[in-house]
Amino acid sequence: MIKALIIDDELKARNVLNHYLQKLIPEINEVRQADSVTEALTILETYQPDMVFLDVEMPHQNGFDFLMAQKQPTYDIVFTTAYNQYAIQAIRFSALDYLLKPVDPDELRVAVDRHLTKMKQKFHEQKQQLYDNLVQNIEKKDVRDFRLAVPTSSGVHFFTLDEILRLEADKNYTSIHLIGRRTFVSSKTLKHFDEMLGEFNFIRTHKSHLVNPRHITQVTHNNQYVLLTDGSRIEVSRRKKEEVQQHLNIR
Repeated sequence: MIKALIIDDELKARNVLNHYLQKLIPEINEVRQADSVTEALTILETYQPDMVFLDVEMPHQNGFDFLMAQKQPTYDIVFTTAYNQYAIQAIRFSALDYLLKPVDPDELRVAVDRHLTKMKQKFHEQKQQLYDNLVQNIEKKDVRDFRLAVPTSSGVHFFTLDEILRLEADKNYTSIHLIGRRTFVSSKTLKHFDEMLGEFNFIRTHKSHLVNPRHITQVTHNNQYVLLTDGSRIEVSRRKKEEVQQHLNIR
């Protein structure tokens, strides 16, 4: 069974989320609420939740202040936020969960299921590294300087966008190819990375390939392939040829 803590300065938001947890998530057996970081820290002195639903935007001290006040948290944090693109990117780059407000019950169910899966995968061994990375990302002034966290079976790996050459789909996994001929395999799909990296001009040249345009050195005759700085040749699908050419011309 799961014990939860909701941290949100808005009473209505807390009550709605509490209702969903109590009525729709049978694994939840206890929920407590806090309207500020200060109250949450007091509650944590005697209460040990498994999940904390943490509002990002709060007056005086926000969700990231709460995170920085913690020393080796034992619980899993799901951030809740109205649409704040900078915060969402920082959270996603750190491989952590978030829910958009108002919270959707189906998305809440998925978040709890992910929590249960992570507990089976010994997520607690990687958790602190991911939280530390989030704090570092939030402190940066430019989202392009964020470090991307990729949890793997061998541990968490961190790298910047400039280090990524390309990403390649492998069924429900993604191979991430970096400069220096380093490769890591993520359990996330290529679609997940496409949605995250599209705004940084990464190009989907093919259903199986996502390429960093900074590392493209040449487009071959008839736009059938792009050549990268490591010498690799990546296929451009027929339906992507025009899009790739337009993208590179704009660049």
